Amino acid sequence: MDNKANRNPSRDELITDFVKSNPDYYIKEFKKIGSKPTYSFSFNLFAFIFGPIWFGMRNIWNWTLAFLIIETFSVVQIIRGLFGNITAEAIAKVEQVKSTIAFRNKQLEAAIENNPDKIDVFERNIKSLEDAMQGYLDEITRIEASAIWIAIFGFILLIGIKIVQGVLANSILEKKYSEWLSDKSIHPGMQMKNYILSGVFTSVIMIFTVIHYSFPGLLQIMDTFPTHPEIRLFSIKWIEIVFDYAVVKGDLIFTAITIGIRSVLDFLELLFVKTPWIVIITAIVTLTGLSAGPRAAIYSTGFLCYMGFLGFWVKAMTTLALLGTAAVLSIAIGIPLGIFCARRQRFYSLIRPIMDFMQTMPAFVFMIPVIAFFGTGKVAAVIITMIFGGTPVVRLTVLGLRGVPETIREAAIAYGATKWYLLRKVDLPLATPSILAGVNQTVMLSLAMVVVASLIGAKGLGQDVLEALQYANVGQGILAGIAILFVALILDRVVQGKKRV
Repeated sequence: MDNKANRNPSRDELITDFVKSNPDYYIKEFKKIGSKPTYSFSFNLFAFIFGPIWFGMRNIWNWTLAFLIIETFSVVQIIRGLFGNITAEAIAKVEQVKSTIAFRNKQLEAAIENNPDKIDVFERNIKSLEDAMQGYLDEITRIEASAIWIAIFGFILLIGIKIVQGVLANSILEKKYSEWLSDKSIHPGMQMKNYILSGVFTSVIMIFTVIHYSFPGLLQIMDTFPTHPEIRLFSIKWIEIVFDYAVVKGDLIFTAITIGIRSVLDFLELLFVKTPWIVIITAIVTLTGLSAGPRAAIYSTGFLCYMGFLGFWVKAMTTLALLGTAAVLSIAIGIPLGIFCARRQRFYSLIRPIMDFMQTMPAFVFMIPVIAFFGTGKVAAVIITMIFGGTPVVRLTVLGLRGVPETIREAAIAYGATKWYLLRKVDLPLATPSILAGVNQTVMLSLAMVVVASLIGAKGLGQDVLEALQYANVGQGILAGIAILFVALILDRVVQGKKRV
């Protein structure tokens, strides 16, 4: 009795548990599909009849949406061709031209009585309008004649897509069954919620799409989203109140942040801009050579000479200082934050949506609150650059640390490694390639903000590109853009080292 209770379920029992309904049919079809390495023909009548609803009930929503779009398009064509008002737009143009002709006729009558010189002008105008109206009338005739062909095309497309659904259904379901065998968290569907959701989803999209395209203007509410200007004005008012309150109450915090960023920025500007150019070139070339090899050092020398000879030296160093400040702060915050998040899934789940927001929100949007809190200038530019470019180093640090094999960590722990020793001697060395990739991405994304930052007074090479855009100065824009590219290449070689050479 215990052996019977503990035995593994047979394949037929597993398929029955998965498909829920009509198991004998699916047992036979799955066996036929799996018996050959090549394609085996199988046709599902229910998928052919119900189409997207069948796929939705089976919880196969990616195919549901794809087939629903095609079916909806075909049904729209059938309804338009048989019953739809497909000439509505052309009729509206005819009515508009008729009203214009009537107005011109009144003008012509007035010209006959008062201003004979204008008679020819109005007659030609009326003649051209009548020709245009005749063209619209001919178009209406053509559209009406093609209505039956539109319906036939829709019908052929509908039958074709239903055949495709019937043919693919069992193969798609068998593939999902194979995935379900290895991962029981995959939901096979065929529950009441699947029936309701699939039916409502399909009906709403199908019905309202058909009404909108086949009978334009029938439901006015579908033309524009129902809204009211007062809602927007009320929202704007409250956002401004919140920001004003935050600016007043957070003045000390924003001042402290400004002083901290300004200190780092002033130091780097003193280092890059005030130091003699020959010292900077020597230091950068040496650093590049030690990091990435002699060939990269030669390239860096040529890049730096390009900036100097074309008069971009000071602006390039200003850009480097601005970028360096943003990158240093992003890395100094991002790597420890990534280390903290790597072993704390709940905390990482909390900040991950924030990082998604930082990466997806357009720079010009989050520029607004930054300017409200910090004003314009280089400090605001650094903060905007940090927001845009600071997330990759966090994500890739987490990815690298989570990619450390557990067997190695367990071996270190078995030999008595403390958490601090495990982090320094095991986790970080093995995660270094991923962390360096995050640093590289942060630097590159920060450099991408050079032109945007120049809009709020950051100056540097971005200012030349911005001026070139404003005055359509192609030469200046291309030269400054190449200088920005060279700064990026130098930084990339220094950060990535010999792996990129």
